[in-house]
Amino acid sequence: MAKRTGQLRLGAFLYPAGHHIAAWRHPDAQADAGVNFRHYVQLAQAAQAAKFDLVFLADGVGTRGDNLDFLSRTAHSYIAQFEPITLLSALAAVTENIGLVGTASTSFNEPYHIARKFASLDHISGGRAGWNLVTSSNEHEAKNFNRDKHFDHGERYERATEFAEVVDRLWDSWEDDAFLRDKEKGRFFDPTKRHVLDHKGRFFQVKGPLNVARSPQGQPVVVQAGSSEAGRALAARTAEVIFTAQQTLQDAIDFYADVKGRLDQHGRHPDELKIMPGVMPIVGRTESEAREKFEHLQSLIDPAVGLALVSGLTGGFDLSAYPLDGPIPELPETNASKSRQLLTLELARRENLTIRQLYLRVAGARGHWQVVGTPEQVADQLEERFVHHGADGYNIMPAVLPGSLTDFIELVLPELRRRGLFRTEYEGRTLRANLGLAQPVNRYSAEKTSAVAA
Repeated sequence: MAKRTGQLRLGAFLYPAGHHIAAWRHPDAQADAGVNFRHYVQLAQAAQAAKFDLVFLADGVGTRGDNLDFLSRTAHSYIAQFEPITLLSALAAVTENIGLVGTASTSFNEPYHIARKFASLDHISGGRAGWNLVTSSNEHEAKNFNRDKHFDHGERYERATEFAEVVDRLWDSWEDDAFLRDKEKGRFFDPTKRHVLDHKGRFFQVKGPLNVARSPQGQPVVVQAGSSEAGRALAARTAEVIFTAQQTLQDAIDFYADVKGRLDQHGRHPDELKIMPGVMPIVGRTESEAREKFEHLQSLIDPAVGLALVSGLTGGFDLSAYPLDGPIPELPETNASKSRQLLTLELARRENLTIRQLYLRVAGARGHWQVVGTPEQVADQLEERFVHHGADGYNIMPAVLPGSLTDFIELVLPELRRRGLFRTEYEGRTLRANLGLAQPVNRYSAEKTSAVAA
């Protein structure tokens, strides 16, 4: 396949103090970042000034386990941070162009809630909202929502598929010009442009319509983060952006080809889905400076935290009985994140890593791609995956915030722009316009147009 040309897309994945597992211990980190609104304002505005496409927020609706020693030693356990839609709504008021993408689970929400909240965010932001659709993989989340155990993996994705379909149709409850607001004639809306869903499925019964007008983008952008077989199938059907993790160039190329190749069966064009893998860049003006920054962060990892991290990434199995300097044992298939378990175990086997070596290897980006080097070296690797059809762009995962985001903006972006790989100005005011995604036509308006044409 010929090398591609054009410009790549960039998201700023804002994990409170940074993505490295020991980020909050770094002298320059904002230790209370998760509940420091000014911190997020500064990051979002910096990313917007740099012309990033979007900011991206992860989420979980429970803590990550009962290991209190681990929870007390890491800032990455969802124990002290804002709920994302609330935070993004506040950030919408202090930004103008950058997209606002938040995570919300199909496992522990109702479709009507999600459709309403993200449509509202799209209105508040003037067309910059995106929903990161996830299924949740944490047993502790399930126990916060009237369940003794989590849904099985397959059932989670069946539920998510129906959930996404209901949300998609709720967003079409009102045609674009349904609301007349005609004071003189006393007509607030046109009844012929209001559509009742009346959905009855395996998991959900939703009457509708949505009590929010059709939003500025038509529909918020749908992002999906699963890379398992079920996740790929869901992404091909519903996603417009996919956030994924591959360690090697060939794995990235294979994933890209596989998911893009599935779109045709759903009547979709490859350009309708942007694949944006996560990458954690550690940048220095020299290679030795970059390596020094990385090694400093590595030195802050508590072994107990590293062990708990690997246990989580490999399926939630307790590895404390195994020697840190021994190999990863054979583990059964998890009911949590199957793609992340497979990626982590394949990395350990491919590089013959001990448990200690594995946690040092993945502590930065939790299984995502990690790049350490000069601006030119980082740009080289980002360009390589882009031009060889391994990515449409990247979700940048700063190791420590705010410093690592500043390094990327000040050191790497000028190099990407010098190569013609990244914009100097936004193309539009909506997230869709900047990502190069078409605005969806309301299905009911389209049916009327087709009927007239026939």
